[in-house]
Formats: sequence, C-alpha cells, structure tokens
Amino acid sequence: MQIKSLDSRLVHLEHAQDFDSRWYAAYTTPRHEKRVAEHFDARRIERFLPLYHVQRRWKDGSKVSLELPLFPNYIFVRIARRDRVRVLEVPGVLSIAGSGREPTPLPDDEIEALRRGVALRKIEPHCYLVVGEKACITTGPFAGMQGVLIRKKNSLRVVLTLPLIMRSVALELDSHDVVPVDPVRFPVALSSVATA
Repeated sequence: MQIKSLDSRLVHLEHAQDFDSRWYAAYTTPRHEKRVAEHFDARRIERFLPLYHVQRRWKDGSKVSLELPLFPNYIFVRIARRDRVRVLEVPGVLSIAGSGREPTPLPDDEIEALRRGVALRKIEPHCYLVVGEKACITTGPFAGMQGVLIRKKNSLRVVLTLPLIMRSVALELDSHDVVPVDPVRFPVALSSVATA
C-alpha cells in the first residue's frame, strides 16, 4: 500500500515538472537564429534571442552596423518538457542542448540576468574559457554571477560562461564592480589589473 502511494506521488511530481516551464537552449542551423525566432513567434513559443551591435567595414570601405546573435547557433526557449517536440519541429532547429536525449534546463536567474543586462551593458561574444581567475560581479543586473577576470586593452572584463552550450560573453566592468571568488590566490592579480 505504501509503495503504491509513493508511485502515485512520483507520477504526480513528473506531471508537475512536465507543465513547469523552464529555459532551454535550442541549437539552430548556422546563421538562421533570427529566422528561427520568427517561427517561434508565429507558434507562440516564448523565446529569447540576445543580440549585440557591431560595426563592420565592407571591402568597398563602407561601414555598416549589424545586430548579431550573442550566442551563434543558439536561441533560448521557455517551454515545459512536454513541449520540446514543438520546438524541434520548427524549421532550422537541430536539437535542444542537454545530456544524451534529455534536454537540460538553464538556470532561470542566468537567463533573466542576460535579458536585463543585454540592453544595459556593453556586451559581446567571447571565446569559451575553461581556466582563469574567477570573479564575482557585485553590482548591476549581473550581480552575484561569477566569471573569469580578463583584460582587454585598457579595460577590465569578466567573462561569463554558459557551460551547457559552451559559449561565453565578456562584460566590461570597473574594478570596484567585482570581488575575488578565491581571496587566497586572487587579490594580487585583481589589484595588479585594477591599477595597471
């Protein structure tokens, strides 16, 4: 009798998770992210395609301003697990990031920070990093997020990584906007970067 009630609770929990919407990363055909976003809009699937602005110079010398995907080949969708087939049916969607056949949801706070922060900070794609000194952002829409501290020209940047999709973005910050994650190893590096 007790086993039956445990089984019914597990089934109920699975059904509750099935209806709970979470953020997932949909992997798309190269350079089709904006078109896939249009398909999601037409199908009323909640999506988030973070874009960044870049100036490019063509071979004829003319300059153009482009809006490009912050995470090439990826678009984020908020769906219940049971709706993953609707996402996979969209032309241009190749898969949903995860382990094996199971899609892995992204942390809601990371996606919400990206949504708030894209418009407020200078943000651009960055190569995926595995090693480096860790820093925690203390102010602004990305407060509490941890990343790798780097220098680019005369500015300080923190590289935030989404390991599931192996992509990173670099945020330009002031030295007072970050604190070391490992205070034993990191203070010298942080102070030398901040004063350089």
